[in-house]
Amino acid sequence: MSSLYRKSLWVFHLNTGSCNGCDIEVLNAFTPAQDAERFGVKLVGSPRHADAIALTGPITREALPRVIRALQAVPEPKIVVAIGSCACGGGIWHDSYSVLGGVEKLYEILEKKGIKRPITVFVPGCPPKPEAILYGILLARGMVKQKQKGRIYVESESAELMISKDLIESVKEQVMSSKISRKQVEKITSIVR
Repeated sequence: MSSLYRKSLWVFHLNTGSCNGCDIEVLNAFTPAQDAERFGVKLVGSPRHADAIALTGPITREALPRVIRALQAVPEPKIVVAIGSCACGGGIWHDSYSVLGGVEKLYEILEKKGIKRPITVFVPGCPPKPEAILYGILLARGMVKQKQKGRIYVESESAELMISKDLIESVKEQVMSSKISRKQVEKITSIVR
């Protein structure tokens, strides 16, 4: 990916139903104060001229056809930069009747239509700072290395039981060393369980 966009990366900004908080921050990232153009990143007015799409907002039912059309207009290889909590996962509207969700829901629909999933960079926040947006775009461009890797940790039930038993034993020991009645110990133990 880094060798593809060494010289420049042209970005098309696409609002899919956001509150405009992220849009203001995207535009702020391209002002002279942040100066994204020093990194060769430029906003363009048409998806046909773009290498990447800066997607803000949750994917709404009304915006879905336009989003698909814009994604199809961007030439391959394309990059999607999902900016903000809404674009990453649906945000506070994730369970609304008019919202499909974040880009992952969009990709499920695209795969059903036979459209290949583009390279995606997630920039979470509500709204994310312009520095975070620039970092995400530079990460897509290959100019910086990723600081954190996403990890999912699922705790097993047996670990929960071990923790609970250890906790119960420690509570019993602490309570027994103090002057509390046996009834109160049993009451505390039942609450912990």
